[in-house]
Amino acid sequence: MTRYQSTLRDAIVIEGVGLHTGVPCRVEIRPAPPDTGLLFRLDGGARFPATAEYVVETARATVLGYDGATVSTVEHLLAALFGMGVSNAYLDVSGPEIPVADGSAKTFADAIAQTGITPQREPRERFTIAEPTFVRDGDRAIVILPASKFRVKFVADFAPPVGTQYFDSEITPEIFHREVAAARTFGYLHEVEALRRRGLARGGTMENAVVYDAGGPMQPLRWPNEIVRHKVLDLLGDFALLGAFPRFEVIAIKSGHKLHCIATRELRKRIGSALLSTKVR
Repeated sequence: MTRYQSTLRDAIVIEGVGLHTGVPCRVEIRPAPPDTGLLFRLDGGARFPATAEYVVETARATVLGYDGATVSTVEHLLAALFGMGVSNAYLDVSGPEIPVADGSAKTFADAIAQTGITPQREPRERFTIAEPTFVRDGDRAIVILPASKFRVKFVADFAPPVGTQYFDSEITPEIFHREVAAARTFGYLHEVEALRRRGLARGGTMENAVVYDAGGPMQPLRWPNEIVRHKVLDLLGDFALLGAFPRFEVIAIKSGHKLHCIATRELRKRIGSALLSTKVR
């Protein structure tokens, strides 16, 4: 699957509301020819590739933009495409965000699995490294090690009652779909209430986020360590912005969108213009 490029057999349409804005949003994921990559096409006319150079915000979600036009909360959609092995697709977006669905990548991954993936003849670009590298921000860090397969080790550490959680696995489409895709976004009740008072998180509900109060999760968890699995989901969505399939091991310690963006930008500098272009198409 990772040796050759691939696209969808048919178009997929996902509609819903945005997690942060609460307004109606729509994304149509369409098949694309080889060497297209994952290309956003916004309803205002802006077109830009899903690569790290187009990240404009990482505070509460990964936001991409070009020439004043932006699309927010792209990480779950990109994680599904990346994790399921789709290398070429047009992403036609209406609205300011990608629909939140159930707060995970499950809706997108299930739709991709049901629609099917078509292999393409052109080789898929793979990114390898020759020596360890790392980025750090205080007590948060990402270490990238040479490896023959793509593997993620993640340590998440949050205030009680979440606590410390750990994930370690090779990432393949099967593992992603089974072990990562359904992990939901999360937050603390007091944070959600504070965001609501500020007019944020307008699309968040108990159906699309795991909410913790002082006693623990207010909904049944899908895994005991669902929180760190969601952090892995976010990392995969952000590492999709490499524009090439990783063949290395990622060790992430308490990292988030900001550090993921720094890491992918640094890695893309090594790719070079001969391998991938960031030219707007």
